[in-house]
Amino acid sequence: MKTYRLTYEQNIPIPLEDAWDFFSSPFNLGKITPKAMGFKVTSPFAPDTKMYEGMLISYKITPVFGIKMNWMTEITIVKEHDYFVDEQRFGPYAMWHHEHHFKRIKGGVHMTDILNYAIPYGPIGRLANALIVKKKVEDIFSYREKAIVDLFGVYK
Repeated sequence: MKTYRLTYEQNIPIPLEDAWDFFSSPFNLGKITPKAMGFKVTSPFAPDTKMYEGMLISYKITPVFGIKMNWMTEITIVKEHDYFVDEQRFGPYAMWHHEHHFKRIKGGVHMTDILNYAIPYGPIGRLANALIVKKKVEDIFSYREKAIVDLFGVYK
């Protein structure tokens, strides 16, 4: 199985504790995901629920071509104010491992996302990644970067 690795970095002009509070809430992911993806948390959590190791989060998404899908991730590691990891348990990928790292910097937080993923279906999956999936993932993270700036401002 071919795996792919993408890394995204962004400085955010807010305290580390505020960044952690925002990104550790499953409901805030919808605020930084393109509207066209129809992203919705379907897990029965209270709106103020914070993540914890072993937490299973289910979603409805429309990743491509208007096809609605169920997706479930598990929070496998949480080191408060440092990093957390979510891994797909059910969904469109053969493998999804997403690390979210946070580091206090002067005037804010440096956030790093490290995403490792794989597409099912062998050669067809590799072709789908080259033609559609990689660009879609890059577009999602590009949107996310802009949404974070809209929410928290530009780091200077």
